[in-house]
Amino acid sequence: MRILGIDPGYERLGISVIEKTGGKEKLIHSECFQTESSLSFHERLNLLGEHLGEVIKNHKPEHVALENVFFNTNQKTAMDVAAVRGVIIFVGKQKGLEVFEYTPPQIKAAVGGSGKASKKDVEAMLHHLIDIHKEIRLDDEYDAIAVALTHSAIHR
Repeated sequence: MRILGIDPGYERLGISVIEKTGGKEKLIHSECFQTESSLSFHERLNLLGEHLGEVIKNHKPEHVALENVFFNTNQKTAMDVAAVRGVIIFVGKQKGLEVFEYTPPQIKAAVGGSGKASKKDVEAMLHHLIDIHKEIRLDDEYDAIAVALTHSAIHR
């Protein structure tokens, strides 16, 4: 089974593809796709959707797993990320994929061992759970890998 894991954001979109065979996960692809702040929000959404379509075409996942993010403070950010999530769900369904969502505590519990694990704890555990043979500069990419691994652990 191939899983496309996504950490949603309109400025930076964490993307990963893992493959699960025989109970073992392998990282196929990961990146942090960034859009230019000089572009309109609508253009940024369009670029995210087009890029996701290319990732799906190139890596052929069967499932999409994304982080279900909750915001208490900034309503504009919450609305913008909700729009990004809508694009992700639309593109996934348009390509015939099953879409699953996980909360931050679910991801932290599945990868970090506790729903209250810190970001650093989760990042450290990722290196024990899956071989990462590249430098990862931004935590959005780690988050996308964690989302995909969460789906792999929960969806058997």
